[in-house]
Amino acid sequence: MGFFDFLTEDIAIDLGTANTLIIHNDKVVVDSPSIVARDRLTGKIIAVGKEAAMMQGKTHENIKTVRPLKDGVIADFDASEQMISMFIKEIPALKKRLFTPSLRMVICIPSGITEVEMRAVKDSAERVNGKEVYLIHEPMAAAIGIGVDIMQPKGNMIVDIGGGTTEIAVIALGGIVCDKSVKIAGDVFTNDIIYFMRTQHNLFIGERTAEKIKIQIGSATEDLETAPEDMSVQGRDLLTGKPKQVEISFREIAKALDKSILRIEDAVMETLSQTPPELAADIYNTGIYLAGGGSMLRGLDKRLSQKTDLPVYIAEDPLRAIVRGTGITLKDLERYKAVLLK
Repeated sequence: MGFFDFLTEDIAIDLGTANTLIIHNDKVVVDSPSIVARDRLTGKIIAVGKEAAMMQGKTHENIKTVRPLKDGVIADFDASEQMISMFIKEIPALKKRLFTPSLRMVICIPSGITEVEMRAVKDSAERVNGKEVYLIHEPMAAAIGIGVDIMQPKGNMIVDIGGGTTEIAVIALGGIVCDKSVKIAGDVFTNDIIYFMRTQHNLFIGERTAEKIKIQIGSATEDLETAPEDMSVQGRDLLTGKPKQVEISFREIAKALDKSILRIEDAVMETLSQTPPELAADIYNTGIYLAGGGSMLRGLDKRLSQKTDLPVYIAEDPLRAIVRGTGITLKDLERYKAVLLK
C-alpha cells in the first residue's frame, strides 16, 4: 500500500432514477431520492435528495425541481454531476477530511445503456474526483447483492424493477447471457395511478401523492391474502376545482397497474424464451429472483410465479440489493474484474 492509497477512498454508487445510494466502508452512507432543486434565476442548486423531494410539486416559478436521471440514464448532465458531488460531500467520513480524497468508484448502470450514455456516467464520476471508475450492469450487481454466486456455470434469472427501467437478465459464468430492458418500472406505475385517479375519480393528484398510494396500497393482483386497508386520498376535483378527498382500495390500484405489469410479464416470458436450454434447466430449479423497489409491490411475486410456473423470490431489502452487490465488487475487485466495464 503506497502513500497515495491512503489518499484514495472506495465508494460504490447505485445511481438510480428514483434513488441514489452510496456505500462507503461497507455501510450505506447515502440513501436519497435522485432529485435536485435549482434556482431558475442563478442556476444554482439549492437542495438535493430528501430536501429537494419535499419541495417537489410545491415550488414557485423561481425554483424548479429536476430529476437528473430518466429511465436509468443521465438526462440532465449538469444537475446529475452536482447531485453526485453533493452526495459524496455528505459522506460522514469524507466530511472530516481536509482536502477531497481521490475516489475509486464502482457505479452501476442499466444493461440496455448505450456507449454514449456510459461515457456520460464516467465523465460525471471523473469530474467529482473519480480516479478509477468502474461500471457494472445493474442485473449483475443485483445478483451479487442477492448472494448468487455468479461465477458458477449455472444459470440464474434476475428481474430488477427500479424507478426508470426493469432489467431482466439471465446470468452465468460471470456474464449476462440474455437480457432485456424495458422502460416500465416504478415511475410508470406512479403515472398509471395519477391517470387512474383522474379518469375514474375526477381527482387530480401529484406525483408524491401517487407514490404514497403505490407504497401504501399498491398491488399487482386483486386477490391478496392480506389486504391493505382502504386509503383516503386528497387532491383537486377536476370538475369543481375544489380540494376533495376520496377513498380507494387496493383492488382499484391493481386495475390501474394491470397493463404495465402485463408488459413486465411479457418481457420476462420473452427473456425466458431466448434462454439457452441448459440454462433454462437451471432456472427451472433455481427460480427467478426479484430486486429493486418495484419488486415490493404486493402480490407481484405471486403473479409472476403463476405466469412463468417458476418459484419467484424477492431479495431481502430489495431496494439495497443492487448497491450491496456494487459494494461487494468494490471490495473484491480482482475477483470481479471480468464483470466490470472499464
